[in-house]
Amino acid sequence: MPLFWKPYKSDVTDFIETLKAKKPALEAEQRAGRALLWDKQVDRDAQAEDAGSRVPQQPYVYQTGPK
Repeated sequence: MPLFWKPYKSDVTDFIETLKAKKPALEAEQRAGRALLWDKQVDRDAQAEDAGSRVPQQPYVYQTGPK
C-alpha cells in the first residue's frame, strides 16, 4: 500500500454527502414523505373481510363455462 493511499469514494457517495451537507433537513423530509405514503396502520379486520369475500377464479379465465 502506498504511503499516500486514500480510500476510494464513489461519485454517488460524494454527491449524497455534499447534498446532505447543503441541506441538513433532507433526511427528515425523506422520513416525513415515507410516513405519508408508506408507513400506514393496517386494518387486519378489513383485510380478513376482503380476503373472505373473494370469488374463486376459474383456472382458464377466458372459458365461459364447463363444456
